[in-house]
Amino acid sequence: MKKIGCIGLGIMGSRMAANLQKQGYELVVYNRTKEKAKSLIDNGAIWAATPKEVGATTDIVITMLSTPEVVKEIASGDNGLLNGMLKNSLWINCSTVNPSFTKEMAALATKNRVRYLDAPVAGTKGPAENGELLFLVGGNEDDIEAATPLFEIMGKKTLNLGEVGKGAAMKMLINQLLGQSMVAFAEALVMGEAMGLEKETLFNVLLHTPVVAPVMSAVRSKLENADYEPNFPLQWIQKDLHLSSISAYEIGVATPNLNATKEIFTQAKQHGFGEQDFTAVYEFLNPKK
Repeated sequence: MKKIGCIGLGIMGSRMAANLQKQGYELVVYNRTKEKAKSLIDNGAIWAATPKEVGATTDIVITMLSTPEVVKEIASGDNGLLNGMLKNSLWINCSTVNPSFTKEMAALATKNRVRYLDAPVAGTKGPAENGELLFLVGGNEDDIEAATPLFEIMGKKTLNLGEVGKGAAMKMLINQLLGQSMVAFAEALVMGEAMGLEKETLFNVLLHTPVVAPVMSAVRSKLENADYEPNFPLQWIQKDLHLSSISAYEIGVATPNLNATKEIFTQAKQHGFGEQDFTAVYEFLNPKK
């Protein structure tokens, strides 16, 4: 069984790595904060001092990182991942990044004689823990086939979307709709309460109408109980909406609703909600809070 490198051990990456470990894969791990790797190391994972060391000691490396800037920092430089990866090894980038950036990383990988898959995921903490993520993959057919056994452990479904960049493009759209849906529903709750309707009544009626996104039913308990422990931190959906707006600019598409939604999450982040769950945008929009 091949050694797998895992870089980026936050909410998502740590759980994805743990599922691989449970299925018998030997892991070599790196994270900028070593303490986040403790449970994996305690269960037999090998700690690498640098991303370069991860690349030099594994056949396949999975990255799950926060921003394009962090991905680039991890990938390049003297101690970067690509400076260590062996010829014809495979880099699976599961980070949520914009399509033009993922194409840039693919070109950099090719220059270093490394294969590259664009493989962001749809799903939050629970699906990551339960191996129920949706992989949105762009890349070479043979590379996707080589990675499929790993995807099947970490996820419930893999969509082959074509060339590199199309996985990132689909992820942009999914998170764009998620952010827009969340803001629209939060505004409706705030307005309904202001008109004297009970919150429970609002949930019981609105969630059973076809105009509300189904995902709102999944976050009902967080909104009802003011439980904003992060499954998907607000600062990261704000980042994703920003990346989506960059993509819209690059292709010349007008997205006024996207940009308005992005600014609402940006304001919520500025008011201290960044590390809470993205559903906390309801608290930000509620004048009674």
